[in-house]
Amino acid sequence: MTRFQVKKVAVLGAGVMGAQIAAHLVNVKVPVVLFDLPAKEGAKNGIVTRAIDNLKKLKPAPLGVAQDAALIGQANYEEHLEQLRGCDLIIEAIAERMDWKLDLYAKIAPFVAPHAIVASNTSGLSITKLSAALPESIQPRFCGIHFFNPPRYMHLVELIDTPTTAPQVLDQLEAFVTSGLGKGVVRAHDTPNFIANRVGIAGMLSTMQEVDNFGLTYDVVDDLTGKKLGRASSGTFRTADVVGLDTMAHVIKTLQDNLDEKTDPFYASFGTPAVVQKLLALGHLGQKTKAGFYKKVGRDVLRFDLASEDYVPAGQKADEVYARMLKKPAAERLRLLRNAEGPQGQFLWAILRNSFHYAALHLGTIADNARDVDQAMRWGFGMAQGPFELWQDAGWLDVARMVQEDIDAGKALCRAPLPDWVFNGPVAQAGGVHTAEGSWSASAQKFIARRALPVYVRQHFPEKLLGESLPDFKTAGHTLHEDDAIRLWTLDAGEAASGNGVLIASIKTKMHALSPDVCEGLVQAVEMAEKDYAGMVIWSGDEPFSAGADLQAMLPAFMVAGVSAIEGAEAQMQDTMLRLRYANVPVVSAIRGLALGGGCELAVHCARRVAHMESYIGLVEVGVGLVPGAGGLTYIARRAAENAATSTGKDLLPFLTEGFTAAAMAKVGMSALESRQLGYLLDSDVIVPHKDELLYVAINEARALAHGGWRAPHQRLFPVAGRSGRATILGSLVNMRDGGFISAHDFHIASLIADVLCGGDVDAGTLVSEQYLMALERKAFCALIVHPKTQERILGMLSTGKPVRN
Repeated sequence: MTRFQVKKVAVLGAGVMGAQIAAHLVNVKVPVVLFDLPAKEGAKNGIVTRAIDNLKKLKPAPLGVAQDAALIGQANYEEHLEQLRGCDLIIEAIAERMDWKLDLYAKIAPFVAPHAIVASNTSGLSITKLSAALPESIQPRFCGIHFFNPPRYMHLVELIDTPTTAPQVLDQLEAFVTSGLGKGVVRAHDTPNFIANRVGIAGMLSTMQEVDNFGLTYDVVDDLTGKKLGRASSGTFRTADVVGLDTMAHVIKTLQDNLDEKTDPFYASFGTPAVVQKLLALGHLGQKTKAGFYKKVGRDVLRFDLASEDYVPAGQKADEVYARMLKKPAAERLRLLRNAEGPQGQFLWAILRNSFHYAALHLGTIADNARDVDQAMRWGFGMAQGPFELWQDAGWLDVARMVQEDIDAGKALCRAPLPDWVFNGPVAQAGGVHTAEGSWSASAQKFIARRALPVYVRQHFPEKLLGESLPDFKTAGHTLHEDDAIRLWTLDAGEAASGNGVLIASIKTKMHALSPDVCEGLVQAVEMAEKDYAGMVIWSGDEPFSAGADLQAMLPAFMVAGVSAIEGAEAQMQDTMLRLRYANVPVVSAIRGLALGGGCELAVHCARRVAHMESYIGLVEVGVGLVPGAGGLTYIARRAAENAATSTGKDLLPFLTEGFTAAAMAKVGMSALESRQLGYLLDSDVIVPHKDELLYVAINEARALAHGGWRAPHQRLFPVAGRSGRATILGSLVNMRDGGFISAHDFHIASLIADVLCGGDVDAGTLVSEQYLMALERKAFCALIVHPKTQERILGMLSTGKPVRN
């Protein structure tokens, strides 16, 4: 089969979803043209232009870099349909109106390329009915594609086929969406609201019904149904506000219009809740209108009260006893909740029971297998465990009996019994729906293995569900050395003998913080790699890459030995960074999540960086009253000199200014793309859309560098801006201090940063070494750590996790 290449995408519809899908395509370097109706006044592309301009203002930001909005092509259906001929994928994302979609399909059909895939981004309309409006030649290349909002951040994409969709088309699209867009794909059957919204909205409606039954308030319920329950931190009602109550009402109406008591035994629970109806009538649609279940007035958060039809103070928390219950192992947790006497515990058991009941009843119709349901709920609704996973974790048959007892007693929302496969046959014998063989398919009555598409070869350690036999990165492969701080290992035991092997260093400390033991381990890894391997990758399996130096580990040594202990620890970190930079094998850092402070310094001293799109990189030490002390400032000064050397200008300071600002203001790149703008990633570094492909790409980068004849860079001297550059920077800092924009301690820290970056009290253009600047870093770091105001900041951060401004 010829490889399906997506060289250009057309997105039809410049509404909220269409524009943000286009933005994410730009993030991952896919050329895209955004279509909409011609504007009635002004420029014909006016609707699209306004939508693209709005992308720059949205929070959370749909674009990795705001100015990349200019890369989205603009078109309208009247003038530009010919452009569709050059598109390999066409994503229709107009309003959820069947008649509008069918009318648009008739317009575009003559312009669709013979090889192009056409997909409708709908949250619940019948894909089969939409397909029927297309010519027979296009029907095999048509399917549903359901992105979750916001498309950049939500991992889930549902793909929905029709009876006429060619199987290879879905495989091709799954490969592109997975590797090209970085998404987790589940395949849903063509049923109302597909998988995630079907189960998720039914769960939200169930929750709202049980809230009324037990007389709880929205803030208490959100406290109970957020992180404590292993779900999204926004809970139930804040999530509804974020989604938009109008959107939620539309999804509910899809259920109401397309289901009945025969097709869904829970149908009686699908009425639009009275509170939702009232909020819609008041025009309170949630976050988009700044009022929904909650409203913020100044610094106060208020919640809606249906009885008074007004807002009242919010902020109530759940009873602490239930927080303790929810920390128990799954089996004990569910038993405690079921037997709880208080309404909060009874409420929690009720919503969990309802979720198990609903998922079991509908598994056979909405999904091919239980894995797709659990992954959809993880990726689309932020659940730590999907409903089947939690059920299995708590003891399959024990929970099944408890649920059935409640159904028989009339306590459940519907009287339909659990399916027979729950109690009898392979699932009961296996103790759940997820096994080493695969996940249970209620329609096929067997366990179904994961799809073996070539794209999944790129995922050495895919996200796995409880009960699956996938390898665990913590124990997989061949271990060469392991202690409490670090594990040094390879994917295969024979890699050293092959001469093509890559050594992996995985940091094990909390938040992958850099301790003296971690530094020793990294140096040991370099020595092992230089002896027996082609390259080395620093990859720790999960987030974050590294939250920085382990300040808590430093404090005891500081209390006993004073500042000399700190200076020794900093010197060790700096030596480690230089050992990585000048290693005789290429060292690649595989970055996912936070790479802050020392984590950023670790990354920038590697030969190459491979970063997941959602990587947040920066030197943030000023937040705890310190300066970067493990080579971060030295890196900025060296890069400024290297960049200046390629310029015709003689002045070094302009190349230093951005790096100084980033360090002095603790700027963090809020995407890998933005981190590249800040200079923490280079143009030669690789940005990877899918988190589970990071190790695969990093290993291949290390091998490619080695095969290309990698040699460590020369240790060169480079020029610094000197005392005149420092004076210029200090001048602007004085204005900021005197204007009240920074505190006196901020001024002091920034002046020390300027001193290091400019090379101290030397002439402009003086040639210095990295070791020279690192010595200045250590001196500044140690001077600050004994400063009372810095100690206030450190203790404040360690105790509250928030910066102290003093």
